[in-house]
Amino acid sequence: MRVAFRSLCLTIVQCAIPSVIFAFTLSCQMQSNDTRSELLKWEKDFAKAVISNDADAIGKFLADDWVIIDPDGSIIDKARFLGVIKSGTLSHDLMESDDVQVRPYGDCAVVTALTRTKAKFGGQEFATQERATDVFVKRAGRWQCVFSQLTKFKAK
Repeated sequence: MRVAFRSLCLTIVQCAIPSVIFAFTLSCQMQSNDTRSELLKWEKDFAKAVISNDADAIGKFLADDWVIIDPDGSIIDKARFLGVIKSGTLSHDLMESDDVQVRPYGDCAVVTALTRTKAKFGGQEFATQERATDVFVKRAGRWQCVFSQLTKFKAK
């Protein structure tokens, strides 16, 4: 009788473990898909705020300690970035992204994209095509960008 009971317990465990692993994997995949959807929407809404040149709207997407490293290696903090937008020194007419990849890591995520912009800085028009990398952290149930880096892109 003890052997039969042990055999039954072993069978239950052997059946239960794959079910638990499957449920956990499915749950992680669902969270991953939700994160991807949320951050793809975030990126589109951010681009709209940038094109509208609304520094207050842009600021809501960025963490207080956000910085961006531009293609020449300069580090620009949130206050300086928003300041040039508020002053009108920097304005955008276009911001479009392709090849957007979202890599979720729990309450953090990395988003990469190929981004094209048309803008003016100090009255001078310019256009860029850059690989953009954004690092996100979910704080108080909301995604915020904490770091961005731009790299010049040349089609080959």
